[in-house]
Amino acid sequence: MAAKFSTGLDIHCSIPYTSDTKLPYGFSSRLAIKRLTILCNSTSKSPKPPPNVVDSPGKNPSLSEQLKPLSNTILDDPPNQARILSKPKSTWVNPTRPKPSVLSLQRQKRSSYSYNPQIRDLKKFARRLSDCHFSDDGFLAVLEDIPHPPTRVNALLVLNSLRPWQKTLLFFNWIKTQNLFPLETIFYNVAMKSLRFGRQFQKIEELAYDMIESGIDLDNITYSTIITCAKRCNLFDKAVEWFERMYKTGLMPDEVTYSAVLDVYAQLGKVEEVMSLYERGRASGWTPDPVAFAVLAKVFGAAGDYDGIRFVLQEMKSLEVQPNLVVYNTLLEAMGKAGKPGLARSLFEEMVESGLRPDAKTLTALIKIYGKARWARDALELWERMKSNGWPMDFILYNTLLSMCADLGLEEEAETLFDDMRRSEHCRLDSWSYTAMLNIYGSVGNAEKAMALFEEMSKVGVELNVMGCTCLVQCFGRAKRIDDLVKVFEASVERGVKPDDRLCGCLLSVVSYCKGNDADKVLTCLQQANPRLAAFVKLLEDESTSFDILKEEFRSILSNTSDDARRPFCNCLIDICRNKNRSERAHELLYLGTVYGLYPGLHTKTPEEWRLNVRALSVGAAHTAFEEWMGTLARIVQSQEPLPEVLSANTGAGTHKFSQGLANAFASHVEKLSAPFKQSEEKAGFFIATREDVVSWVQSKAAATA
Repeated sequence: MAAKFSTGLDIHCSIPYTSDTKLPYGFSSRLAIKRLTILCNSTSKSPKPPPNVVDSPGKNPSLSEQLKPLSNTILDDPPNQARILSKPKSTWVNPTRPKPSVLSLQRQKRSSYSYNPQIRDLKKFARRLSDCHFSDDGFLAVLEDIPHPPTRVNALLVLNSLRPWQKTLLFFNWIKTQNLFPLETIFYNVAMKSLRFGRQFQKIEELAYDMIESGIDLDNITYSTIITCAKRCNLFDKAVEWFERMYKTGLMPDEVTYSAVLDVYAQLGKVEEVMSLYERGRASGWTPDPVAFAVLAKVFGAAGDYDGIRFVLQEMKSLEVQPNLVVYNTLLEAMGKAGKPGLARSLFEEMVESGLRPDAKTLTALIKIYGKARWARDALELWERMKSNGWPMDFILYNTLLSMCADLGLEEEAETLFDDMRRSEHCRLDSWSYTAMLNIYGSVGNAEKAMALFEEMSKVGVELNVMGCTCLVQCFGRAKRIDDLVKVFEASVERGVKPDDRLCGCLLSVVSYCKGNDADKVLTCLQQANPRLAAFVKLLEDESTSFDILKEEFRSILSNTSDDARRPFCNCLIDICRNKNRSERAHELLYLGTVYGLYPGLHTKTPEEWRLNVRALSVGAAHTAFEEWMGTLARIVQSQEPLPEVLSANTGAGTHKFSQGLANAFASHVEKLSAPFKQSEEKAGFFIATREDVVSWVQSKAAATA
């Protein structure tokens, strides 16, 4: 019989607003929270009770006796939480029988050619065939001039010397029609090799089926060519299909094919299959090559599994397999995804010490890791090493460095790098390069340099993209140069730039701190970019707009907005309301934003501490949320409900050089409200108050208004 249990669960439900609806925590209306008790039936059989419990009906078992059966119960992970195996499971092998082989430990030897005195004439003829016109008639006309009879050896030499896959296929089909000798497996393999170079999987598969129908054996090289071609063409399901067909014929794949199939399973995201193949190969005595280890690193890196990456490194060390550049690049990318910048740096130093020269891909991966970790000093030191050692720097690496400088606010360093790119013979400044510099100038508000760069782009013929336009709008908005903002926006639209949600959010942000005629100019641009959003701004200013109309229109706008732009839109709209002295509208928008899931984790509660988290809010939204929270705390004190020992607000501590400083604005607002919160000396961006301070503050406010 199924075991039954019951427990009380806190279920948060959004309920349509009525006049009787109770308040949620932190809000004054329109949301209710209900506590539901849910009875659940377990799908598994309940464990047998201990004998002493069953045999003693009149005796109440102790808690330890009731829990004893659970001590031997093993709970499996849910299916959707399955972890990647960081190390393959050990495989038991019967010592009385040899290990079952799943692959051939040696690459199949290719047929060697004996010396042919006619080789020079035949190769010269093959070059003529390769250079002739692609039409069948032109090809056949050249074939009539073949210098020696097309014997088996001669035909194979010509077939192997042809370069365009079209010519290879034409010559192969011509040999078949001549019926001079039976075509063997090697002829098909040579033809398939040329087709693989041209990524012609369908034609390779047709030749394979032709071999099967004609009774010609498919050997290891045949299957390897088919599988690797399918892999190159991203036809991973086809690669798996032919790999499984190979096993059914009893033919064991060699090491090259085995490594290729490992990569195919990795591309398909079949992690368990990858580890199973690896385990079976190792049990057969296989020593993986660097390609196989690169595949494993890619699998674990995609999942951000650091334990798996460490396993790859340990396996390579134990098998004394020296990583090549491809493996190091893959491992570095994996370290970046796993969030291990320190280990990535150590791995890079190990690679350099081993004598390997990093390429542009290596350095790009490392720069991205340093930029993401905000390791500016390490990134700049690496840049100096690149220049002093003469390491390769392509335009992708230059642009990655520029983007890193933009993310970290390194203006002078970015300008030096930008000048290096101007002088470089191998790199050319493109739209990405200019956008990175515009991003830096936009962050610092250097309008003069931003305008000069914009004019330079027009002269050199580099197109301004939507990101560059957004950076310019941000820059001119902060500098209060609204006329230049309008000029750049209109010029961008004329050049074909299509405003996206990020650009609209930037325009909305400028509206939030502009007044009078300047705000109207920016709204005109917003009207052109997003008419419905501009109309909603005017709707907020209309006092006759009801809450229900506001709610429906706001929901409609969010539905047509990308996920990552919804919260910034709401933040800016709240700021606009506060700028227009419409505090009530600001509170309504914050409530709607919370209901629509734009501010998850705004409030966190533990028995010891209640916290308001405003680090993802704008200044106006943070002020609004704090006011709402203080009102809720006041009602709790007045109703004599219990409060925790500590209450705190977290504004976050921005590490960016040009961060706006939400903590400073929040501190000013706390002082304005005379709230009992003080900045923490131990935690940057935290404001702390004790329960006694809050109670005393509420009582003093009540006495003042009495």
